[in-house]
Amino acid sequence: MTQDRTQPGSGAQALPSRTSGRFRIGLFLPYILLALVAVAWSAGWFWIRGRAASEIDGWVAREAAAGRNWTCADRRLAGYPFRIELRCSAVTLERSDGRFRLGPSTAVAQIYEPRLVLFESAGPFHVEQGALSGEVTWSGIQGSFHGASDGFSRVSLVVDRPNVTVTGADPGPISVAGRHLELHGRPTPGRYESEGAVDVSLRFAQAEVPQLDALTGNPAPADLSLDAILTHATVLRTGAVARELDRWRGAGGALDLTSLSLAKGAQRVQATGELALDAAHRPAGQLDLRAAGVDALVGSIVGQRFGSDKGALVGQLVGGLLGLSRQPGPDARADAEPLKPLPPLKLVNGRLVFSGFPIPNVYLPALY
Repeated sequence: MTQDRTQPGSGAQALPSRTSGRFRIGLFLPYILLALVAVAWSAGWFWIRGRAASEIDGWVAREAAAGRNWTCADRRLAGYPFRIELRCSAVTLERSDGRFRLGPSTAVAQIYEPRLVLFESAGPFHVEQGALSGEVTWSGIQGSFHGASDGFSRVSLVVDRPNVTVTGADPGPISVAGRHLELHGRPTPGRYESEGAVDVSLRFAQAEVPQLDALTGNPAPADLSLDAILTHATVLRTGAVARELDRWRGAGGALDLTSLSLAKGAQRVQATGELALDAAHRPAGQLDLRAAGVDALVGSIVGQRFGSDKGALVGQLVGGLLGLSRQPGPDARADAEPLKPLPPLKLVNGRLVFSGFPIPNVYLPALY
């Protein structure tokens, strides 16, 4: 008789062995899945980087075909694993009306939020247009662009310590400096689709403009704020300035000033109105003004025609008639003097017309 030689308990020994194998697989399974996710993510990032490079190349080619040649020196796409960073040691644009150059710059988009693009640049920004040459420097600059399916939802630019110098201008160089500048834009609700209108908001703190100091007779820095609606802004592109402005003018574009405020020491002016371009490409429109402490400014303007002594006297008389020359007490704030309405300021045929009289020696040039 054949005897069964199977050892007792052999099935019991095999069961723990299989259970131990499954346990070891379960122990390493999270790491395996993590490695697979990392490989898939890396493949996806490199695919997105390649797609971004193709999009950039295509856009540059389309711009070149339109006569606008962009160059990103030492272009590099980086940012793995969560961002796409476009880095350029310099960005240049050459077109028929001039040359533009921006120093080392970086644009960044997050993988999970590709429509939000952040921008930084060390500068400077250099412009050459005909006889004009300009350069802009700053201590810090940041920009952002929030894209949308139908265009954009918001664009912003924030600049610390901007300094602008323009040479080749008539009658002489132009210099503008300041402490802080902010510029924001967004589609105007209810008017973007029909009029291509964009809300524009500008704040410029502690601006120093020697030409404005000479005009006003006031060396104090100026604070400027502007809220406006730029209609038909969507027709503007990156082409030559003259062509773009003429296309905007032909489309009926205008700048609707919701609020314009300029404070320079004790002098304060606020304005609302509308500006556009006339057939001769000069600024045209009307501004409704409110002001305080501008009798010295009136005197400076009148003095250009009648001499400084008579100008000061006329300025005091005009300021008194308009209620603009009341002096605040020694403890009053600079903005304590109430604003008083002024006659409208009209921009007509290249002249500034105030209260029905053209301002002497002031002419508005064609912008292109």
